[in-house]
Amino acid sequence: MMTRFVPYASRPRRVAIQFVSDIVVISWIALWVWIGVAVHTAVALIAEAGRTVQSGANGVAGNLDSAGKGADKVPLIGHVLSGPLTAAGHAARDIADAGHSLDTTATWLAVLLALAVAAPPILAVAMPWLFLRLRFFLRKQTMIGLARTPAGVQLLALRALGNRPLRLMTTVTPDPAGAWRREDPIAIRGLAALELRAAGVTLRALK
Repeated sequence: MMTRFVPYASRPRRVAIQFVSDIVVISWIALWVWIGVAVHTAVALIAEAGRTVQSGANGVAGNLDSAGKGADKVPLIGHVLSGPLTAAGHAARDIADAGHSLDTTATWLAVLLALAVAAPPILAVAMPWLFLRLRFFLRKQTMIGLARTPAGVQLLALRALGNRPLRLMTTVTPDPAGAWRREDPIAIRGLAALELRAAGVTLRALK
């Protein structure tokens, strides 16, 4: 029994083409995802450097603050000694703030660059592929639904009269239009099979 929810044709040649196209598109997406991750990782190293600077500078600032407080307790010259240490601690905190800004900026930049590099080639291939696969799937559902009712088979045969080449229709019957008007069941089924085949479905698969 051919299920209408399988997103592949029932004709072997067309299934092979669809399967190969799916593999190619999936491989293309995987390649650019990998490239995007590599870009993100490379830029994220800058963010890691920013975090290292921030952590180290905060540590230095803490040590300088402690040294400044200790020096301030020295009689007579404590204030003179603690001043430069306190100023150096403030400078170290400024460096820590710069490291934090570098971390934040590089983190966002890593994400944006990864998307900017990977998204365009992925979308350029994946969107047309998804559109074509979805269109095929919906058309297949419609065709199979029609082919499972006598009136639907007649409608498919009528569509074949308007859509299929004359040379193909004459392989079914020498007078395709006349056979359809006479409601010749064999000819109608043959014409419907032509229309189904164009959609990648065979009558045999519906049995």
